[in-house]
Amino acid sequence: MSRIGKKVIELPAKVSISVDNANVVTVKGPKGTLSQQIDADIKVVLDENQLTVERPTDQKRHRAMHGLYRALINNMVIGVTDGYKIELEIVGVGYKATANNNVFEFSLGYSHTIFFAVPKEITIGAVTEKGKNPIVSMEGIDKQLVGQIAAKIKSLRPVEPYKGKGVRVLGETVRRKAGKTASKK
Repeated sequence: MSRIGKKVIELPAKVSISVDNANVVTVKGPKGTLSQQIDADIKVVLDENQLTVERPTDQKRHRAMHGLYRALINNMVIGVTDGYKIELEIVGVGYKATANNNVFEFSLGYSHTIFFAVPKEITIGAVTEKGKNPIVSMEGIDKQLVGQIAAKIKSLRPVEPYKGKGVRVLGETVRRKAGKTASKK
């Protein structure tokens, strides 16, 4: 039995879940509404304030989907109650970021500025304090969407291992490499 799949999802008081005939799970909470299509073989059982995900057989395909869909539903419940937030730190001399109307403007050491549009489901912010690295924050209820946008922003200027310059998640440690050494004669 899947360790993740057999866990029961406890529903907070302000969250309501509905499952329709097409096996679409809809989660409504104080921060918004999320929906997820569930495979027809997987069964979602709702008891008062607890939700369980069940599988019909022990086939490899069913075992894989069992934990997957339980995790996706749990992420939706957490998203509509608390939400998800990712903060990115921009390290480098002259690297800047500003946020205006869901569009980031990055200056990352290239000859041009980069404009990055963010979906309207995500709220953004950029903080630049004097003497500190700029921090870009993103908040939303969809964990997958917030993580995907953060990954795309990180790919604009990946962290290089020699000086540690680039875009990284706040608090992420980067393995540094030693630079060149002079040859001995």
